[in-house]
Amino acid sequence: MELPPPFVRQMRALLGEAYEAFAVALAEEPPVSIRLNPRKWKGNLAFDPALGATTPVPWCAEGRYLASRPIFTLDPRFHAGAYYVQEASSMFLCEALRRSVDLSRPLRALDVCAAPGGKTTLLQAALHPNSLVVANEVVRTRLSALRENVEKWGHPHSAMTSAQGDEWEHLGAWFDIVVMDVPCSGEGLFRKTPEAVREWSPPHVEACSLRQRGILTSALKTLRPGGILLYSTCTFNRTENEGNAAWLAETFDLEPLSFDLPPEWGIVESAPGAYRFFPHRLRGEGFFLAAFRKKADAPALLPPRPPATFRRLQPLERASLSAVRPWLDEGREWAFFTAPKGDVLAMPEALLPDLRLLDHALTNKWLGIRVGQFKGRDFVPDHALALNTALAPDVPAVDFDREQALLFLKKEQFPLTGAAPKARGWVVGRYEGLPLGWLKMLPNRWNNYLPPERRIRMAVE
Repeated sequence: MELPPPFVRQMRALLGEAYEAFAVALAEEPPVSIRLNPRKWKGNLAFDPALGATTPVPWCAEGRYLASRPIFTLDPRFHAGAYYVQEASSMFLCEALRRSVDLSRPLRALDVCAAPGGKTTLLQAALHPNSLVVANEVVRTRLSALRENVEKWGHPHSAMTSAQGDEWEHLGAWFDIVVMDVPCSGEGLFRKTPEAVREWSPPHVEACSLRQRGILTSALKTLRPGGILLYSTCTFNRTENEGNAAWLAETFDLEPLSFDLPPEWGIVESAPGAYRFFPHRLRGEGFFLAAFRKKADAPALLPPRPPATFRRLQPLERASLSAVRPWLDEGREWAFFTAPKGDVLAMPEALLPDLRLLDHALTNKWLGIRVGQFKGRDFVPDHALALNTALAPDVPAVDFDREQALLFLKKEQFPLTGAAPKARGWVVGRYEGLPLGWLKMLPNRWNNYLPPERRIRMAVE
């Protein structure tokens, strides 16, 4: 890989004598890492037959390095949301949250640039289970990947939005945590994505920095006094990193948060509250995170009073409740609504004021769990419900072996042997106890209801 000469000069000035070690590391294969879903993972933490030997990521309890890169597509647990494939350096968000917020109580968190979902699912795993995590993505073409990953993770206290600019003012200073993993020049991904090398230039770096400031200016209006901002990039240059961190502290009444980190981790604190990850110092890609707390006396817009109703969602008719309630875990209090196109949505009762406020403040939003639709008198469960951890534990199920699970994920038919349920109608297909999707059992056959866009297209081995 031939690096652009201006980038080489930039890194030599930044690293000095350590540049040669950095250049060697940049030419090596990047490490492979995953982050386990604590609500779904059931495997061995030291060795797994499909993933091989694993070792811990020091700054994230659920993070694991893999000795080599397996074919994740051929692991049914990947499709069930038992883990997320995530670069190890970016998992430092785990440690930043642990050191900066009270994880013992429910919080409101906003992931501003959320696609494809790594930071969102990390927030869902790290925060109190009753926290509300809002995943925002302004690029509409990236929303499908975000939706898929959030659905696979299966956390019931989440919402998706696609908001930008002045729209955030309608919420006021409402969030306890704002995470901004902003679009950047991508220098930290050079060894993984050659196109990032081709696209890089000093003017591109400047353009990214200005774009980042625009995103920060609009979304920071939603952070309450005393709240936490975690700003991150996957790049090395000072313009997008320490430069923007200094601008943030000066412009928005933010104070940096310094963490006393173990030196053996290899993380560099390059300025108060600013942390750098270099591939020659640790097992991970280039990454930068700056942590701030908004000053308690900072001026802020008060959040509006939550509306009494949703804009376009109607409460589910009483006559239909008995057909829907049994699909969800009885350990929570649920409210059910019908969307204009007929989708039945379930929302935790405790979150209704927050979700109604999101509904009125923002134009593009997707709230609650998609439970299913009524087709005439029949209720058809949604794929999102199958993957959600709020699914009732007594829903009829059929257990697949690995071969059957992969055939199901290819949306193929095969004989159900051994563990086929006696019940007729809707059953959930599982692998190692993890739901993969819906089957409908008929007298002489069964139908595979996996959504076509979620099916495996590669050959199964």
